[in-house]
Amino acid sequence: MSRLGQVDLDSAPAQSRPMLEGVQRKRGFLPPMFRALGNSPAAMSAYVAFGGAMAGSTLPVAVREQVSIAVATASDCRQCMEAHTRYGREAGLSEAELDAARRFESADPLASAALAFARQVKDRHGHLPDEAIDAARTAGIDDARMVDIAALVAINLFTNYVNNLAKPQA
Repeated sequence: MSRLGQVDLDSAPAQSRPMLEGVQRKRGFLPPMFRALGNSPAAMSAYVAFGGAMAGSTLPVAVREQVSIAVATASDCRQCMEAHTRYGREAGLSEAELDAARRFESADPLASAALAFARQVKDRHGHLPDEAIDAARTAGIDDARMVDIAALVAINLFTNYVNNLAKPQA
């Protein structure tokens, strides 16, 4: 049983309903995180806008999923790990690549650099030394990608925290 209310299309606040309907249309069901998030129209709206904007990221979808898997693993969010593992497979990642992402690792140079940068952003709360910024640039992470990675870390931490608060499968 979830520790936070799990709304559905009938019980959600009126302002959350159109966004939840969109999630249900896209995914075919309402995942528990969205059922908890729907309690707050403001948080739901912020997430939908942020997530939609990140679809235009400078990073390839597979790399975005690797970062999401790594952050979910570090946050111990089983629901997010499962969802992003599924999305990673859909993006063409192999089981070995998915497993490596859980450790912030990849054999792909761009993904490896993105994951290393994401780990530092997460672990150091964005307070990276100049050497880390320089190393990221040398590895092919330009300023746009640095900001995109910081955004991915932030949005994933948000959904991980909502899931961890709700404990929908506890």
